Amino acid sequence: MQKTLIAVACSAALAVLSGCGQAPSKSEETSQNQVQTPTSSTVEQSTSNSLLADWTGPFKGVPAFDKMNMVDLPAAMEAGIAEQLAEFDAIATQQAPATFENTIVAMEKSGKTLDRVYPYYGIWRSNMSSAEFREIQGQIVPKLSAFRSKITQNEALFQRIEAVYKGEEFATLTPAQQRLTQISYDRFARNGATLEGEAKQRYADIQAQLAELHTQFGNNVLHDEQSYVVYLTKEQLGGLPESFIKAASSAAEAKGEAGKYAITNTRSSMSPFLTYSTERELREQVWTNYYSRGDNGGEHDNNAIIAEILKLRDERVGLLGYDNYAEWRLEDRMAKHPDNAMTLMEQVWPAAIARVAEEVADMQAIADADGADITIKPWDYRFYAEKVRQAKYDLDSNEVKQYLQLDKLREAMFYVAGRVFNFEFTPITDGSVPVFHDDVAVWQVTQKQTGELVGLWYLDPFAREGKRSGAWATTYRSHELLTDDKPVVLASNNSNFVKGSPGEPVLVSWDDAETFFHEFGHALHYLSSDVAYPTLNGGVRDYTEFQSQLLERWLSTDEVISQFLTHVDTGAPMPADLQQKIKNAATFNQGFATTEYLASALIDMKLHTTDPTDIDPDAFERDTLTAMGMPTELVMRHRTPHFGHIFSGEGYSAGYYGYMWAEVLTSDAGEAFAEAPGGYYDEAMAEKLRQHLFSVQNSVDPAEAYRAFRGADANVEALMRDRGFPLPSAMK
Repeated sequence: MQKTLIAVACSAALAVLSGCGQAPSKSEETSQNQVQTPTSSTVEQSTSNSLLADWTGPFKGVPAFDKMNMVDLPAAMEAGIAEQLAEFDAIATQQAPATFENTIVAMEKSGKTLDRVYPYYGIWRSNMSSAEFREIQGQIVPKLSAFRSKITQNEALFQRIEAVYKGEEFATLTPAQQRLTQISYDRFARNGATLEGEAKQRYADIQAQLAELHTQFGNNVLHDEQSYVVYLTKEQLGGLPESFIKAASSAAEAKGEAGKYAITNTRSSMSPFLTYSTERELREQVWTNYYSRGDNGGEHDNNAIIAEILKLRDERVGLLGYDNYAEWRLEDRMAKHPDNAMTLMEQVWPAAIARVAEEVADMQAIADADGADITIKPWDYRFYAEKVRQAKYDLDSNEVKQYLQLDKLREAMFYVAGRVFNFEFTPITDGSVPVFHDDVAVWQVTQKQTGELVGLWYLDPFAREGKRSGAWATTYRSHELLTDDKPVVLASNNSNFVKGSPGEPVLVSWDDAETFFHEFGHALHYLSSDVAYPTLNGGVRDYTEFQSQLLERWLSTDEVISQFLTHVDTGAPMPADLQQKIKNAATFNQGFATTEYLASALIDMKLHTTDPTDIDPDAFERDTLTAMGMPTELVMRHRTPHFGHIFSGEGYSAGYYGYMWAEVLTSDAGEAFAEAPGGYYDEAMAEKLRQHLFSVQNSVDPAEAYRAFRGADANVEALMRDRGFPLPSAMK
């Protein structure tokens, strides 16, 4: 996700470093309220370093992804770190009294060199990892940790921030400026700035240890994803769709196993295999490989790392006076306290596991009728759920998949962006914008009515060796209004679809199509920003997923289905009866989807509210799930040993509940659109969406922003209706 350098530097959650990069600002004159930021001599003397060069070319400069050299990374990071430390020292030691302009704004303007370097680092970390990079990463991570500690422990700098926050000028600032000042103060105070002596040093030491452990955790998961591949022969392809077989053949060939079929250890490969394969023993093997990532013993096992991370996190927040890590984490989120997040999840959990029991009964009945002579196991769930879907709704997921072409889905997203956000996407095919891999494509984004340039959108859609699993969005440069030259936003979406044979269209599942729309929602959030200050981009974690979850709703609108969900062979639009079947089955399998997610969210919260002394992560996961009544026919979406959201960084730690918190808002907002005269394309609702939910980013308190959009707070009942669950009051 996007973050400014001060946010990166001052936050304990340095999970993904592929955040925003911002073009250098113009020189600024020194005045009583401004600071002349020094230029690092190291940067000046490093003109040969590919990563330190100013971004040049069209669109007000773009990253030189075609020229980036990994060996330049350590020196580039060191130069950027030195420059920003010097800038912060200059802010901290100036003689003029602290003001919003010479302290808070000056900090916002700092770190331009690191802003350029971080996107390169992020690409190697997430999109193009290698053994060579991971060795370099091991050198960089401790330096980044020390860098962040030097900033948050700069007492003179914190005193100036505090002076602005608690001074008379604060009352004269605009609401957005007050929010920026408060966020800046909190980021220092909540990350050790108020500590003294040994406690302050211990805090810094813990930060350094955690940074290394987070990196090691992520690298271990990546190792297991790359090392456990199931190769099939032609005799083992029973039940698999032709499109999947072709993709598996291409994957095997890419791995030097021509003539075989590779089931890689990623969700995009695992899930369709478990859905369609008639080879039960192979389903078990593929399932085991996937859900055992990080839990295979040996040097790449993550259990000891998890235990150490939990102990260090608990000790660190203890230094700040908090009872547990989750209490610290949620203090500045919408939920405010772990009890509030737990209350929401515990309202939904009973309905979710009750629905699982119903789903399993339906599956077992079909297995018995087929004479399978089995008891439903986790590796059977997707397979028999598909049979139930066909039996109950006459809906075949593979039939639906024939209408879900990746390129057409992308066109559908552009259509929605045009209707709802007034954006127009134009492909850039002249090579003027460098990319880091041949799979990456770029589009120019403009305002439809005025033609005004908004930004660029990069898409890296396919899985490959060295790319982390899952789907994510980020920015290489975010919106801000601190310079005379308004920047061009550089947004990026990244997925792990299985690439088909050359010339073959890529077909995806309905779930994957929703994820594609979801991540595009993040990109639209970046592109819609109208905030003045970099730190105010983004938002609190249990709110920022709301905008992206909401965008998923447009996939199932009649306008999208009728125009873009066309048959891969005939080009015919999806027939009306199939559309109706999809709508009829909208709440199908919600027991599985909700329970696998909630199990992960609940374990995350319980891990971070429990005394971690002598904790055994595997045993904790097993015993806690048993006590919760977790159905044995499925597992957590992210088992603890590969739960990268919470252990390869701190972005979602004690915060995975946030998807459901945001889903409550999503369900409520969805009902608002459904009730509007123009439905999901209602112009008045679209305007309110852009004005109150997307453009303001984190410049307005999320609860206030949502009330401005909806006129009231959301409640859990909309979510329960969405999932076809009984309302909480009906379950008492």
